[in-house]
Amino acid sequence: MHSHSEFETPPPGCPAHADGRRTSLYGPEFAADPHGFYERLRQHGPVAPVELAPGVEAELVTDYATALHVLQNPDTFARDSRRWRALTEGRVPLDSPVLPMMMYRPNCMFSDGADHLKLRQAVTDSFARLDMHRVSRHVDRVAAYLIDQFGFRGKADLISDYAQVLPLLVFNDLFGCPAELGDRLISAISNLFDGVDVERANEAMAGALFELVTLKRTSPGEDITSWLMQHPSQLSDEEMVHQLALLIGAGTEPVQNIIGNALRLLLSDEQFADGQQGAGVLVEDAINEVLWNSPPIANYATHYPVHDVEVAGTKLAAGTPVLISFAAANADPSLSASRQTFSKRAHLAWGAGTHACPAKDPALLISIRAIEKLLNTLPDVELGVPADTLTWRPGPFHRALIALPARFTPVRHARPEAAPAGGGSRPGDQPSQQPKGRSQKGSWWSGFLNWWRV
Repeated sequence: MHSHSEFETPPPGCPAHADGRRTSLYGPEFAADPHGFYERLRQHGPVAPVELAPGVEAELVTDYATALHVLQNPDTFARDSRRWRALTEGRVPLDSPVLPMMMYRPNCMFSDGADHLKLRQAVTDSFARLDMHRVSRHVDRVAAYLIDQFGFRGKADLISDYAQVLPLLVFNDLFGCPAELGDRLISAISNLFDGVDVERANEAMAGALFELVTLKRTSPGEDITSWLMQHPSQLSDEEMVHQLALLIGAGTEPVQNIIGNALRLLLSDEQFADGQQGAGVLVEDAINEVLWNSPPIANYATHYPVHDVEVAGTKLAAGTPVLISFAAANADPSLSASRQTFSKRAHLAWGAGTHACPAKDPALLISIRAIEKLLNTLPDVELGVPADTLTWRPGPFHRALIALPARFTPVRHARPEAAPAGGGSRPGDQPSQQPKGRSQKGSWWSGFLNWWRV
């Protein structure tokens, strides 16, 4: 590892070296200009010393080739965080805000070898059973419902009113959640995202997922939870709960960030803004731009060397957290000359190797359909504030907007099909009325189900 002496005299005025040793990947400065930080980190070479939160030290890979090397060598770089030496030696604060994202859980993200193969195969096979036409239809319905909640106002925060909630509602359907249980799950996950009483929210999520597993043991359906349960790998209830927590929790955050970040581009970048009127290719281009330049999970995929190893000239001690900067690797200067001809899928936003994201296809489909539905329903939508005033959520792992204020011509209900029986009006048909549905985060799912039955 780097010696402390290397960082005792930081470059004058360099905010990335404010502590004289390690670059802090938290706080508003990093959130405002991550690529400026990555550029300075490259002065250390392909692997740089960082601090993820106060007292939590790690090494960050900023080079594309080195990132691939780590991702594709699981025999040397393990994912099981029980190898994390500083944590096992009591040198990591147990109340650290990054610990929930790094601590060991018995799921496919934090497992290696045969355990990983078993858990990963169950996930891969279950997602392979998804009917993408069903997913598309459900995204359309959820998008229509959410737009129905704010469309009459002529303004919205496209993060909290749309991007943040849509993947949770879609996943509730895909995982077979009944109304009340789904409400509790969404409330718990939303609180985890927002950092609200995280310990209680984590317990609430685990409790709701255990109830879902118990329900599906006796009443299986055509959903991912039931398919995981029926898989030949014969997952235990504990394994089921942790797999579901990973798939729902870790699955929704990237999708909401893709939707939010792509909408920001489509509504502010001249390259895209002139083609809002339903041009699907522009939506896909904007998402591809996001995956290259603002990947929804910017720094993650924590690995732990199983023995002392040297990587690209940097010595890494066994048990040291080594994170991949997908954002920095995608922006590696050595790629700049070839990125125009690079395959659109050559970015690392979905990871690589044995732990690459198993749900990228449904995630992309959900993101594309959600954005197209919004732009087609609100064709004159525009940013409600100057683009350069938008702010980003602090934190080392994600690239996520705090809010995305927008304005548009008020619309009546956006439900795409199934007009009410008898031709009667639905609540919310008049722009001046608040439609029935959810009024609090805790009733999103039951609100949607009630709305769709009208």
